[in-house]
Amino acid sequence: MIDFRSDTVTQPTADMRAIMNNAAVGDDVYGDDPSVNQLEHVAAERHGFESALFCSSGTQANLLALMAHCERGDEYICGQQAHNYKFEGGGAAVLGSIQPQPIENNADGTIDLNKVVAAIKADDFHFAKTKLLSLENTIGGKVLPLSYLEQARECVNKHNLALHLDGARVYNAAVKLGVDITEITQHFDSVSICLSKGLGAPVGSLLLGNKALIDKARRWRKVLGGGLRQAGMLAAAGQYALENHVTRLSDDHDNAAYLAEKLNSLSGFDTTPFQIDTNIVYANVDEAIDLKAVANKLKEKNILFSAGKPLRLVTHLGVTKHDINCFIDALAAEI
Repeated sequence: MIDFRSDTVTQPTADMRAIMNNAAVGDDVYGDDPSVNQLEHVAAERHGFESALFCSSGTQANLLALMAHCERGDEYICGQQAHNYKFEGGGAAVLGSIQPQPIENNADGTIDLNKVVAAIKADDFHFAKTKLLSLENTIGGKVLPLSYLEQARECVNKHNLALHLDGARVYNAAVKLGVDITEITQHFDSVSICLSKGLGAPVGSLLLGNKALIDKARRWRKVLGGGLRQAGMLAAAGQYALENHVTRLSDDHDNAAYLAEKLNSLSGFDTTPFQIDTNIVYANVDEAIDLKAVANKLKEKNILFSAGKPLRLVTHLGVTKHDINCFIDALAAEI
């Protein structure tokens, strides 16, 4: 099976499975799962935070961050394309009673900080209290510049806001920039990191922050039904991913660039309007091409992709250049 739908479809490697099989376990709700405790300790130290929380998903980690930073009736500012605004079921509003204030993203994924400042509500009982700015990196595969993160930190400091990073693919950003992960995380009060995307673990995300924030998030995790029991096998996989699957992300970036080049060689496909920094490729597709029909045909050949327009394809540790060539050949045969 060749699968371009997302980097969430990765399978645990043989070495990862062996680590999982031998992982020490306990009851994490009681705080005595040694593998979870080790992952949280290592992750907090590695990323420059006091504390960490192992979560079942990136959606859960982001929601816990929002609920730990904000109270009922508070507000967070984010981008119109932010995952925690657009693709997480409205959880902040539904479960946290937190009002999102979305602002259009610039073409490079950033949010105009002047517009952020303009959106901050006055201290008046008519308004929700603006408490947090949430950024995403990467966003649509695009990497936010380090200089922009510095400016965002200065902005929130000036206006007494907290700063959260939806860092589901933050390691893709760090690898692309050629910097240590702390060059990014140092600017934020909290960070979520997905272990089950490009890093290749089967399940789980991390939420990082100071002890008070993580203690509050841990309580909300329990309230939301996210208390984990013998989760050590999953935590061990996550730690293995952090320690062994970071540098190889550059292979995914190279494969994405190769995929874009190959797509552009086909009539009716054009990636040039899109910024392709990491492992996500977007392409405009000619209206005459029935992409859903093509997707159904390729599914019969064990090739999967999402048929939306623009076309979105994601490279990951389960995709090789040979797979890309097979995909392009099959695509060409159907159009």
